Amino acid sequence: MDLIETLVVVGGVALLGALSVVLKTRLFPAAEDDDEREDVAEYIAMMVSVLYAIVLGLCLVSVWDTRSAASDHVQAEASALHQTYLLADALPEDRREPLREAARTYADHVVADEWPLMEARQPLGPSGWELLERLRQAGEVGDTATVSQQIAAQEVLAQLGYVDDARRSREAAAQESLSPVLWAGLIIGGLLTLAFMFLFGIKRSTTHVVMVMGLAGFIAFTVLLIHQLDAPFGTVLGTNADAFTRYFT
Repeated sequence: MDLIETLVVVGGVALLGALSVVLKTRLFPAAEDDDEREDVAEYIAMMVSVLYAIVLGLCLVSVWDTRSAASDHVQAEASALHQTYLLADALPEDRREPLREAARTYADHVVADEWPLMEARQPLGPSGWELLERLRQAGEVGDTATVSQQIAAQEVLAQLGYVDDARRSREAAAQESLSPVLWAGLIIGGLLTLAFMFLFGIKRSTTHVVMVMGLAGFIAFTVLLIHQLDAPFGTVLGTNADAFTRYFT
């Protein structure tokens, strides 16, 4: 969902809330005994609003932490892969190009094949791990290598260990999503908050309409924001593949 679609949804929800208030005021005018219920209604509405604010905070923190962690994993994986590529210069001449080619192939596979799967929350399959094993094999040197070349080969293995760890974390992050319990609290809490504002509002209809419009639009925007952040590799607010394309293009 792009910016225009988001604004349309938020505006539509706000207008729907305003229309509901107008219809409610016209069809069900306030009764004389409404004042007696206002104190209790305001207290309940305040409690619901406070609890909903807590749920909103938990949801935002959860999805932001997941998105931030996913970005860190991608950066770590791409950086370690780039270091592996650079270390090829210190290997025996016959091992340099195979290692570089294996690193480029791995990066291309992540960007072209795995990224769309992560956006769709689908399993990545074994291909990436097979390419990583090919990288390890390409970085091996024989007994004829010099001491400095053997040290470089050990450093290649160390960097590939970082790639392995970051890859596992990236795969796990691609499957993470907001807890269904939090989603239920987010939706139900929003409906309850709007319901109390709708049923027990300020006496002046214009003020009531404006407040309901603002609250409905804000809740809709927040839910959409959480939905976008809940996809750590999504197309709008998710982590992109720039870390790989920057090093291997």
